[in-house]
Amino acid sequence: MSYKALFWNIRSVRTQQAFHNVQMLHKHHKFVMIALMEPFQSTRQIQRYKRRIGMPYADYNTNGKIWVFVNHHIQMGVVADSDQQLTLRVTSEDGNQILATVVYAKCSNIERLSLWGDLSSISQQFNMPWLVGADFNVILGDEEKIGGLPVYPQEYEDFALCLNSCDLSDVYFSGNSFTWWNGIVDEACIFKRLDRVVVNDSLWEIYGNIELQHLARTGSDHAPYSLLVVWAIFLLQSLSSS
Repeated sequence: MSYKALFWNIRSVRTQQAFHNVQMLHKHHKFVMIALMEPFQSTRQIQRYKRRIGMPYADYNTNGKIWVFVNHHIQMGVVADSDQQLTLRVTSEDGNQILATVVYAKCSNIERLSLWGDLSSISQQFNMPWLVGADFNVILGDEEKIGGLPVYPQEYEDFALCLNSCDLSDVYFSGNSFTWWNGIVDEACIFKRLDRVVVNDSLWEIYGNIELQHLARTGSDHAPYSLLVVWAIFLLQSLSSS
């Protein structure tokens, strides 16, 4: 049995190229979950987009900047919700459960502090396999950036501390190292790895085989990425893209 999920900072569902790509990806992969950041659309419209995608369940976080669509054979319940994250308890057909946190982080270090607090609280509250992914809006070192101003540790040390305290570690990926581009092609060009997937030790130990693929950037300044976790008897399979 296999399950696939798509995560993407789409930069507006009203951009036809971007939303058309979501529909085409869904048609090909048959996702059980699609998570979109920055839909730039009123939450009143989420039901219309749910019908266009063809999924029976839709929800969003408190400020409407994270939208989640879910197919019928996966059950999801919201366990934590803030303006920078939406955390769901995901239950498969055979009763296995994981936590899935979709992140859309603020741009400033100070504003992101509340997100790191949210993740720490979730880590302390739940003892189960946990996956956290999407747009963290921060890098973890100078190797994750090309161009622009130099990177200093104080810019990302809070993020690194949060991941360490929550026992969350990077999922290895294939494809382009950089998931965001500032859209400039001359000497002012900047590339960063702002989008990533991290998981806790429990998910690594129980579900094992996890693969992440950065897809081609199209219709947004953020590249879609795909996470694959394979589920055999004790293994889960899931795909995400953002």
